[in-house]
Amino acid sequence: MDFNFRKDIRFNDFGRAECTEISPVAGALEDISLSGCKVHYDAPVSINMENDYEIHFRLSRAGKDALVLMCHPQWFNQKDDGSSEVGFLFLHSLDSEALQSYILQLQKEEMVEKFDGIMPQGDTCQFV
Repeated sequence: MDFNFRKDIRFNDFGRAECTEISPVAGALEDISLSGCKVHYDAPVSINMENDYEIHFRLSRAGKDALVLMCHPQWFNQKDDGSSEVGFLFLHSLDSEALQSYILQLQKEEMVEKFDGIMPQGDTCQFV
């Protein structure tokens, strides 16, 4: 059985995570929540689990400006194919409010998708 005890809902989203302290090449955002995210790197990276990192996130629905967030690594996974995954906790940052707005936008979009999925599709709808 797979249980998810996360405090915040995670959203699958696309974006870039840029931090030259971690890697000269941007990582790919795999999912994001109000409290943290998961980032995939195509190459091995070196993470100091004691450090905080300033990461510039270029999110798919946030326009051209990056969100700059302070992050603390929670877990690190070096894969057999040479790629790496890192789970980050978001710390309070100047862009924390912008992150909240972004997550709210993702929540609204998900609710609309779910609602559209249960409503009849077609040109007409008849109520009896």
